[in-house]
Amino acid sequence: MPKMMQNRMCAPGKSRRGIGGVLRELFTYSNKLKAPSVAAFCFAVAGAVLTIIGPSLLSRITDLISDALDGEIDLAAIGRTGVILLVIYGFSAVFTYVEHFIMATVTLELSRDMRQDLSRKINRVPMSYFSKVSYGDILSRITNDVSTLQQALANSLPSRISAVAQFLGCLVMMFVTEWRMALAAIAVTALGFLIMAAVMLRSQKYFTARQENLSTLNGYIEEMYSGHDVVRLSRANEQVKETFGGMNAVLYDAEWRSQFLSGIMQPLMTIIGNLGYVAVCVLGSALAMSGEISFGVIVAFILYVRLFTSPLSTLAQGMTQMQTAAAAGDHVFDFLHEKELPDETGKRPELSPVQGEVEFEHVRFSYPNHPDKIIIKDFSAHIQPGQKVAIVGPTGAGKTTMVNLLMRFFEINSGNIKIDGVPTSEMTREGVHDLFSMVLQDTWLFEGTVRENLVYNKTGVTDQQLEEACRACGIYHFIETLPHGFDTVLDDSIAISSGQKQLLTIARAMIQGNPMLILDEATSSVDTRTELITQQAMDRLTEHTAPALSSPTGCPPSKTPT
Repeated sequence: MPKMMQNRMCAPGKSRRGIGGVLRELFTYSNKLKAPSVAAFCFAVAGAVLTIIGPSLLSRITDLISDALDGEIDLAAIGRTGVILLVIYGFSAVFTYVEHFIMATVTLELSRDMRQDLSRKINRVPMSYFSKVSYGDILSRITNDVSTLQQALANSLPSRISAVAQFLGCLVMMFVTEWRMALAAIAVTALGFLIMAAVMLRSQKYFTARQENLSTLNGYIEEMYSGHDVVRLSRANEQVKETFGGMNAVLYDAEWRSQFLSGIMQPLMTIIGNLGYVAVCVLGSALAMSGEISFGVIVAFILYVRLFTSPLSTLAQGMTQMQTAAAAGDHVFDFLHEKELPDETGKRPELSPVQGEVEFEHVRFSYPNHPDKIIIKDFSAHIQPGQKVAIVGPTGAGKTTMVNLLMRFFEINSGNIKIDGVPTSEMTREGVHDLFSMVLQDTWLFEGTVRENLVYNKTGVTDQQLEEACRACGIYHFIETLPHGFDTVLDDSIAISSGQKQLLTIARAMIQGNPMLILDEATSSVDTRTELITQQAMDRLTEHTAPALSSPTGCPPSKTPT
């Protein structure tokens, strides 16, 4: 596999917060998590405390039985103790259920809010961000990483809280019951702590690498499937398979290492727990034979060792999910902390009335990721209201870049771009965008009805306006052939050619009726006859022969095909 591809797959992330850092970030991110987590912690502690009371009651029952081996067993006392034990375990189960219910509910709400914030964040980051991060990577953060974080918090965090509370409670109860046996159990289980800490330190980097490689693989799959026709026509199937196989192998390696290291913790904790049983039984037998403790203390301590070591197993299991959550949390919070577009409060929201005069004054521009490479050095142009201007040049000359600067998708390095004498930098981006209808070479339709695709976010559009726009673009006949006309849902079952998609986007721009119109090779996918019909429709639009589709300002739009 080429070295460049390896670098692409294993590119390091921005930050490594670790489990503690991600949890701190989560509590800082959402106030909703604080109060429920405190309540869940209280229920977890209560459930753990009730659980560790049980062995002392079992010790009492054992002593009642052992003391009565040569006489009559006090069944009433055993019954009363048994009832108390059942009540204690019942309340412990209820508290544990409430704890898990609280955490499941609050983490689901957290994941919902986080996805909404990620969706809003996409519209607030500059366009330059999308030139360095693939769409598949962003999709993976919104879907896979948020789900991973939510599941880990819902499943592992409550278990870890209960495990810690149970561990500390057992520690206290063992010292209260018999300090020498407690020291023996602690000496054995301390080894488990050391092993778990060593494995965690070694395996965290593999969990992080797994999430990064998964995002990269998702991005590559999105790219290849969106360009599947080109891959087939170029006979690049084998090359794509080879590249995918290399990425998949790197992901498999990181997945295997992380799962192997985390998977060995559970068997190790089981072995250490068994060693704890042996130590307690041997030392307890010696103390019982010397008459220093009763037989019931040994029974209680066997249960305490189980309750003492089971939290270690729970923590070992939970660490796998929490380490995955830490890597996923890094991805999510890295995106949420990305630099946003500057606040434009106080800028001019709109122009009124709009004349359609556009002026470039000594514009200088370079892309943010390559600030030293000047793309446009000193460009000036003046477009009169109602004038049609064609920007012509070889591929890579900067035609689309000029449109992007006009729309303020990117900020210029120096100079000015003015609309009706007002610099676009003094207007809000939304205000600039509302001045233009734009038809791109790359068409975009979403799964919805034809009507929804044409109207999009414009309100008050009548069926007559839709029909006039579609007739003007030559797409009305195609819409009539659809099963439900304008109410036909455009999905995979409806075959639409590239040219028909382009005509639909042109009709959408005509329906928007903004003062100025930009065409970026908008008729590249249609035949010559349809292109001529569309051009004539554009001419009629600019001359206001269709009042229903006229510009809302009553002035002729500027049309700037590129």
